[in-house]
Amino acid sequence: MAPAGPRSGDAIFSSVERVNAELFTLTYGAIVRQLLTDLEEVEEVNKQLDLMGYNIGIRLVDEFLAKSNVSRCVDFKETAEVIAKVGFKMFLGVTASVMNWDADGTCCSIIMEDNPLVDFVELPDTCQGLYYCNILSGVIRGALEMLIALMGNLIFVVVCSQLLNILSLLNLEP
Repeated sequence: MAPAGPRSGDAIFSSVERVNAELFTLTYGAIVRQLLTDLEEVEEVNKQLDLMGYNIGIRLVDEFLAKSNVSRCVDFKETAEVIAKVGFKMFLGVTASVMNWDADGTCCSIIMEDNPLVDFVELPDTCQGLYYCNILSGVIRGALEMLIALMGNLIFVVVCSQLLNILSLLNLEP
């Protein structure tokens, strides 16, 4: 029997267990609201959201690798495409686009047309500087760091460090 080939984000998304999107969105909003109440400083909330995402990402990478059958990426562009097309679809149900590459091919933007985390969200003026979706940056950072630990490959480390440079683009401005 031949090994299974890589699966598309749509195929994986259709086969995984999911929670109701509205419940997910509202629960995330409640977490952010509670952090704002507890921590009071927006910068501290941004750090905590990133840390929460990081902790999720280091655990999520195993599920991603097990269910996606994605082979090792050969370059930074392929890594960004896999994250945007397979990872985002698998875990959030949305597909992102990779665009705005720099001339060296070391920096790009990952753009989500629909972000399920921001449905029903209205931020007050007191939340200036809040990166409401900072958890996504942390998830990607944690997953990539875990892959570095699993692979132990210097080339992969370089690709991951390049991708970490674009994570700030996921921090949606209020």
